Amino acid sequence: MIRIALALVFSLAALPISAFAAPSWGAKSSSPAGALPATLRPGEWVWGGDAKEMGPMAVVVSLTEQRAYVYRNGLLIAVSTISSGKPGHETPTGVFTILQKDKNHHSSKYNDAPMPYQERLTWDGVALHAGGLPGYPESHGCVHLPTEFARLLFDATTMGMVVVIAKEGLAPEDLVHPTVASPIDPRSGAEDLAPLLSPQEQFRWEPQKSPVGPLSMVMSTADRRLFVFRNGIEIGRARVDFRNGPAPQGTHAYLVSGATPDGGPTWRRIGIPGHEDEAGQNVAAQDVARVVVPSAFRTAVTPLLQPGVVLLQTDLHVLPSTTGPSLQVLNADVPTL
Repeated sequence: MIRIALALVFSLAALPISAFAAPSWGAKSSSPAGALPATLRPGEWVWGGDAKEMGPMAVVVSLTEQRAYVYRNGLLIAVSTISSGKPGHETPTGVFTILQKDKNHHSSKYNDAPMPYQERLTWDGVALHAGGLPGYPESHGCVHLPTEFARLLFDATTMGMVVVIAKEGLAPEDLVHPTVASPIDPRSGAEDLAPLLSPQEQFRWEPQKSPVGPLSMVMSTADRRLFVFRNGIEIGRARVDFRNGPAPQGTHAYLVSGATPDGGPTWRRIGIPGHEDEAGQNVAAQDVARVVVPSAFRTAVTPLLQPGVVLLQTDLHVLPSTTGPSLQVLNADVPTL
C-alpha cells in the first residue's frame, strides 16, 4: 500500500476535544508519521498538519479502502480510517460540497443520536461526522470519522469545500486509491490528472491553469520529476536530474526562507520525523546547485519562489503509473523566517 507524503508540514498543538455530551470514537492522537494507511486499525488516523493560507482544501473518501484523504493545495496532508453506510444504507458516491457545519449536531432521524463535528453533504442526511468505527461499513449513510480527526477537519474546512466519494467500479482508480498528489480539481471535484511528459518533453509549464494563489512543490528523485501546484492545481512539471553524485535519498522538506543576491531562493530545512535534527538548518548553495532542471523551466518558476513556499523531496514514486508502496507522512515545525 501507499505511504502518504505531506508537503504541508505544520505541527499542531495537542488541543483537547471540546466538551459536550457525546461519545468519543477512535484514537485520541495521530498515529506515527510513517504509518502505512493499510496498517491503520479502525479508529486510527494520521494528521500531518495544516494551514489555511497554504491553499484550497479538498477531501477524497474511498469507500473501497474505507479511508478518507485530505489534500491542501494539491498535496496530501492527512488520512483517516472511516466507516461508511451499511448494506441498505449505502453512502452515495459522487461530488459533494459542504452545505452546513454543526459542531454539536444531533440527528433528527435517528433518536437524537450525537453526530459531533458534522459537515453536511446532502440535505437528506449524508454528512461527515465523528462516529462509530468498527472496521467495516456500519453507518446509516454518513461517513464516520474518529472524533479528534473530525475536530481537526472541522476546524480546517470551509463552507462549499469539495468532497469526492468514490468506490471501485464507479470511479476512476485514481479516486478509489488516491496518492500523494490530489487527483481532483478542488474547485469542482472533477478528476484533474495531468498527462505524463512525452519522451520529447523536458517540461510542461501551464501557469494559465491557475493564474494566482499559493505555491507548493513535490520533487520525486525516483521519478526524476518536479511538480508545481498553485491554488491546488498542477501548473507545471519537469524532468529533474542531479549532478556530482547520485540522487538524494530519503524524504525531506524545505521552505523558501529568502533570496540570494541574484534573485534565486534560499532554502531552510524543516524537521520531520526521523530528521528532527534538520529543523532550521540552511541548505548549502552547493546542495541547491546539484538539482538540474531545464533552464526555461527554472526561469519560469524562480520568480514564484517567495518565502513560505514548501518543497517536499521524496525518493519514492509519485507518478500515477508508477506509484510505489510507501509514501511517508510528514509533520514538522515551520521555522521562523
